[in-house]
Amino acid sequence: MTDKVNIDDWQKLAEKEIKRSPDTLTWQTPEGIPVKPLYTADDLERVQHLDTLPGFAPFVRGPRATMYAGRPWTIRQYAGFSTAEASNAFYKRNLAAGQKGLSVAFDLATHRGYDSDHPRVVGDVGKAGVAIDSVEDMKILFDGIPLKDMSVSMTMNGAVIPILANFIVAGEEQGCSRAELSGTIQNDILKEFMVRNTYIYPPEPSMRIIADIIEYTAKEMPRFNSISISGYHMQEAGSTLVQELAFTLADGREYVRAALKKGLNVDDFAGRLSFFFAIGMNFFMEAAKLRAARLLWTRIMEEFEPKKASSLMLRTHCQTSGVSLQEQDPYNNVIRTAYEAMSAALGGTQSLHTNALDEAIALPTEFSARIARNTQLILQHETGITNVVDPLAGSYYVESLTHDLAEKAWALIEEVEALGGMTKAVATGMPKRLIEEAATRRQAAVDRGDEVIVGVNKYRLENEDQLDILEIDNTAVRLAQIERIEKMKRNRDAVKVEAALKALTEVARTREGNILEAAVEAARQRATVGEISDAMRAVYGDHAAIPEVVSDVYGDAYDGDPEYQTLVERLGEFSKVLSQKPKIMVAKLGQDGHDRGAKIIASAFGDMGFDVLAGPLFQTPEEAADMAVQQKVHVVGMSSLAAGHKTLAPQLIKALKERGAGQVIVVVGGVIPRQDYDYLYENGVSAVFGPGTNVMEAARTVLDLLEGKRPNTL
Repeated sequence: MTDKVNIDDWQKLAEKEIKRSPDTLTWQTPEGIPVKPLYTADDLERVQHLDTLPGFAPFVRGPRATMYAGRPWTIRQYAGFSTAEASNAFYKRNLAAGQKGLSVAFDLATHRGYDSDHPRVVGDVGKAGVAIDSVEDMKILFDGIPLKDMSVSMTMNGAVIPILANFIVAGEEQGCSRAELSGTIQNDILKEFMVRNTYIYPPEPSMRIIADIIEYTAKEMPRFNSISISGYHMQEAGSTLVQELAFTLADGREYVRAALKKGLNVDDFAGRLSFFFAIGMNFFMEAAKLRAARLLWTRIMEEFEPKKASSLMLRTHCQTSGVSLQEQDPYNNVIRTAYEAMSAALGGTQSLHTNALDEAIALPTEFSARIARNTQLILQHETGITNVVDPLAGSYYVESLTHDLAEKAWALIEEVEALGGMTKAVATGMPKRLIEEAATRRQAAVDRGDEVIVGVNKYRLENEDQLDILEIDNTAVRLAQIERIEKMKRNRDAVKVEAALKALTEVARTREGNILEAAVEAARQRATVGEISDAMRAVYGDHAAIPEVVSDVYGDAYDGDPEYQTLVERLGEFSKVLSQKPKIMVAKLGQDGHDRGAKIIASAFGDMGFDVLAGPLFQTPEEAADMAVQQKVHVVGMSSLAAGHKTLAPQLIKALKERGAGQVIVVVGGVIPRQDYDYLYENGVSAVFGPGTNVMEAARTVLDLLEGKRPNTL
């Protein structure tokens, strides 16, 4: 029999092994949570949720009593590209190969409520999702897929009204009543104002739209989830896990309040709310996050005094991280996704999307999509993790993390409450600013090598594999969509369309009636997505965000770093020669609202000593060229994350030349496949910065380009 040892004995042995105090092994997470090298039963004395069971409030151990032992999570791969025909064929192949539900990705033109023939979306149609302009497209999208039997998730927020209306009508014309439709619409606009930026209308009318959708679905669509409250895009934009958790749940609380103001009973809709979280590479922390989310949501929903236990229950979809995927040494992404998927499963997700290995570069191919899907099938059938409910329950470490995450997130939720709730907090810019600071801080940690990414800033290969990628012919897709729109307009009853659109505008203006109900009638008459969106724009207008850039975050992380200081001094010397700081405009063109990379560059370059102009979102190339000329910039840095670079960058350079500003240096950064570099160079781009580029290296390159020109030519 062995002698019993205590923590003091362990401390002594550990100190002997590493020749220093084991306290030095404690890791501070980005969330400010200290992670110790050893956890014991003593760490659980402060934890209150240990004696709970799955299927019962507060649902820490899972929303269902048997969890995956009774039924595994739903494999729900998010997909959509090019035309409705191409996406439909892709869905059918995936369903035949074991996928159990559909998740639709729409292109950016659709997200922003524009038809494919609109001049502002020339570079966006069909590129980062499927183009949907009307009921006719929606019917093709689900052709041969019985909507009575298939659960469909749709990631849509800005143009949520026309898309959901088209889905309802497409279902009816397939023979499926609205009451029989099952699935989820994201319908989470508050996070769009924080991070993703695919909004259309200002916050207040957007909240009215959400409440009307909750009302309509509660009455008409009992099998349909009216909202998917998303933290995924927050983490992808750079938030910490505490921020993702807190802001997502605070959004959920705000949506519940909006529905109650419509006069709904909480038990009539609470059970149809769902959530959506990102799963990154902090394995145990991500699993603990899902457990903490269920704990906190129960606490929030108890405020509204529901009668049904299911109204307290948080159910979630998860997706593995896109940001963790890397262009360099891309087959490492298979491993990253597998670990993230297992973390989601151990955390108790209800459905899961696994990213493909090439998604840091382009849309998935058939080859990469199969690996991503099979990752989940192997987890379900070969690992044994589905045999036990909540396998991590009772872990000293995981239970402590669950508690710590919940406490820190609750403190941030209370800060939001002190500002008057999430709508008002968003209006102050507080959540957006905190997330952008966290993103910039993390980028500095990666650039410095403090956070290791294998194949990027450590263990990098000299000769990397270059993947075959899927490329969408944007021009061909757009022309096909325009032809279908024109054909549909020739065959519809224009008088009935106009009457339905006027009725929709009146409902929006007067607040009498339900917006979704009016939009369903307009969709039935074959009004387009753009026309339905414009009918509401006539009342609500467009939301226009004012770009702001955080400062003294990236630079502070490099305090005392000799390489950084050398770059700052070199930039200072060049500024003296130029008689001003070199001015760079960071531009976002097209309908791509993902601005994490653009904001990090703007923040870091500003700290280094550049004069930075952050351009507004959604500019056309001509608008960006006008601003560059007016502001007398020396460099335009175009940020592209949605595959529009081959269309938009040449148009920008052409527009600059037409305005007599051909000497302005144009660089492009973002998700740019290496196969496209030569095309961009041939069309006048001076430098390309692909995924994983070190920001300091990018700044040195831009300065090299500036120094290569005589100051009097700038």
